[in-house]
Amino acid sequence: MENEKQLRKEILNKVKKFYKAQKEEKFIPGESRVNYAGRVYDEKEIMNLVDSSLDFWLTASRYAKQFENDFAKFLGLKHCLLTNSGSSANLLAVSALRLKPGDEVITTASGFPTTLNPIIQNNLMPVFIDIDLGTYNIKTEEIEKAISPKTKAIFIAHTLGNPAKLDKILAIVKKYNLYFIEDNCDSLGSKYKGRYTGSFGHISTCSFYPAHHITMGEGGAVCTNNPLLKKNIASFRDWGRDCLCEPGCDNTCGKRFSQKLGKLPFGYDHKYTYSHIGYNLKITDMQAAIGLAQLEKLPLFIKKRKENFKEIYKFLKPYENYFVLPKPEKDSEPSWFGFPILIKPAASFKRKEIVDYLENNNIATRMLFGGNLLKQPAYENIKHRVCGTLKNTDLAMNNLFWLGVYPGITKEKLNYMINTINRFLKNHE
Repeated sequence: MENEKQLRKEILNKVKKFYKAQKEEKFIPGESRVNYAGRVYDEKEIMNLVDSSLDFWLTASRYAKQFENDFAKFLGLKHCLLTNSGSSANLLAVSALRLKPGDEVITTASGFPTTLNPIIQNNLMPVFIDIDLGTYNIKTEEIEKAISPKTKAIFIAHTLGNPAKLDKILAIVKKYNLYFIEDNCDSLGSKYKGRYTGSFGHISTCSFYPAHHITMGEGGAVCTNNPLLKKNIASFRDWGRDCLCEPGCDNTCGKRFSQKLGKLPFGYDHKYTYSHIGYNLKITDMQAAIGLAQLEKLPLFIKKRKENFKEIYKFLKPYENYFVLPKPEKDSEPSWFGFPILIKPAASFKRKEIVDYLENNNIATRMLFGGNLLKQPAYENIKHRVCGTLKNTDLAMNNLFWLGVYPGITKEKLNYMINTINRFLKNHE
């Protein structure tokens, strides 16, 4: 055993030296790519990854348990369950509510498809509400108008890290006895009235894809304070089984062969008893090992995102005749995922012109995800309701793009971005 520990220590020291020996890639303005997002890491992530691989447990184990505990503590919640992606996290969150086919869920058409997909996959009816310009979050004043006897939940994302008007949403949720799910995938570290987003809903979700605030490569999390919802989430994630034993454990409840469930014979193995039609959406311990090292860096990542956002905003402020600049919700402290820029209809250039210019100069841009999802080929024929119009959603689809603010954008890269935009604007005065 002592020899094994020494060997492990030597391997991890070699991994550390390997990382330190790598040469940092030099940034060459105009030639090097300025990405909108990406992984930011050091030797600790690689050492954790190798350490986990030496255990060769492969499925969730000690690193996953530690991450779930630490992540729940960070958000101020009781339960965190890791899953294989943010998309799966959203599917688990909606499925865990166990709503009936035809029940309605209020959401927006502006955003990423994986907020909408689980509503459709669970045979529920999405009810779409427009967004506010500047914040690009749901128009809270329209929510009550959209509520019907079939309305059972509100499921929204905090757009690009900007918290929605949570006080108003929670008041509506309480008044009409609705569920509230927070898609916190783009907003890890954002605060509303001093409290982290992801801690307000009955359930919240997070993504650890490389573009997000911290990464495991792939991976996601579902968080809740409710023990029954936690049990449902775990069941749907783990094949739908009724048993909640950890992988590799048996008979935690002490009733493995002494229960009568459903129409199964008495004493049927509880590990093979299924209470839901579920999936296998678990994570590996190697992913969680990376995530644990990333979680330690999260405060620094949040700080850097805010700094980059502030610099871009300061530069663009004099050009508000061209742009609608992003506006944080009142009482919020966004941990920005990106910097949204809406081209005003009266501007002397179109979105395509500035986006083409930036991309041709090796600066990555992105649209506001799927734009108006109802105009995407995949959703043309879905059953849905729209409350009011989606005028602002369409305007954002046609006129908005966003730039990265992630920690990998150094001061040098940020200056290059600003100088490139400045050249474009000077040519369009």
